[in-house]
Amino acid sequence: MTIEVISIPDCPNHHPTVDRVKALLNAEGVFAEVREVLVDSVSEVRALRFIGSPTVRVNGKDVEPLAFAQAAMSCRIYEDGSGIPPENLLRRAIVSAAREEHA
Repeated sequence: MTIEVISIPDCPNHHPTVDRVKALLNAEGVFAEVREVLVDSVSEVRALRFIGSPTVRVNGKDVEPLAFAQAAMSCRIYEDGSGIPPENLLRRAIVSAAREEHA
């Protein structure tokens, strides 16, 4: 399993998001590579279909599957109004990916 935390430079929510992802992996007993990806150009934003910082993808899938926004180098607000992905979204994505890998 690969988890990407994609952020713009100096994103205040980057490190708290990485910490939350790692804590949930530990709590669920799941091993995954956590990649921290820095996006610092408009061309990278477009190429990655980046919809805000931080974006978390588990095996290439956004943890907020219904999220839709135009690609932008800006902050991201999640369904709970926070700039950090809620634990329930992260947990659901991690557990689902772990099940798919063991199926």
